[in-house]
Amino acid sequence: MTITLITGANKSLGFQTARELVALGHTVYVGARDLEKGRKAAGELGARTVRIDVTDPSSIRAAAEQIEAEEGRLDVLVNNAGIPGHVNAAGIPGHPSTATEVTAETLRTVFETNVFGAAQVLHAFLPLLTKSEHAVVVNVSSGLGSIAGVPFDGESPVQSWIPVPGYAASKAALNMLTAQFAYLLPDFRINTVDPGFTATDFNGHRGTQTVEEGAAIIVQAATVAKDGPTGQYLSIHGPVAW
Repeated sequence: MTITLITGANKSLGFQTARELVALGHTVYVGARDLEKGRKAAGELGARTVRIDVTDPSSIRAAAEQIEAEEGRLDVLVNNAGIPGHVNAAGIPGHPSTATEVTAETLRTVFETNVFGAAQVLHAFLPLLTKSEHAVVVNVSSGLGSIAGVPFDGESPVQSWIPVPGYAASKAALNMLTAQFAYLLPDFRINTVDPGFTATDFNGHRGTQTVEEGAAIIVQAATVAKDGPTGQYLSIHGPVAW
């Protein structure tokens, strides 16, 4: 039985990913900051629950201790928890109204979850992942983290341009961490994925894809074979330009 932890799994992409992995036979731990919400989601899915706040080291340690006690190892870690960052005057998450709204503090807040949170979780669960015969890590990124996609010439080769500096920079950093960890842990399969512009609470349901479409690449990366790709930046359509 494959033991899988998904952070931020009580709704949206994390929830759908959990649903599909449970259907594939994984023992899935729904990671959630709010334990009751996590329990409710897990009950719907036939999954298990663990409370985990990726910005709280003590919460992460407790989650690792729980899964170690219950399972003895972890096979798949999906770092899905993330935030869009600064909310502008119009109430749109991640979008500053002006450049002056992009401050060290607004960047720090989004990096705390999207970068340091993912790094803390991976660090805490490394001992359990190393006990797996086939350790897999999936870092949920975004096409907005593609530096190649920044339209310096006024046109984006990747997708329509959306100015979200904190969120985009955090995902670019997460992408580099993925590449570095893949190099440092060659026996693992570690990839970063772009689910695409998916309609969720995260973006006020402005996305153009369903959660089923968005979760497809996460599930694909979570079920990668032992000889499958590692250190890659992937979408359901193939590799994404770094």
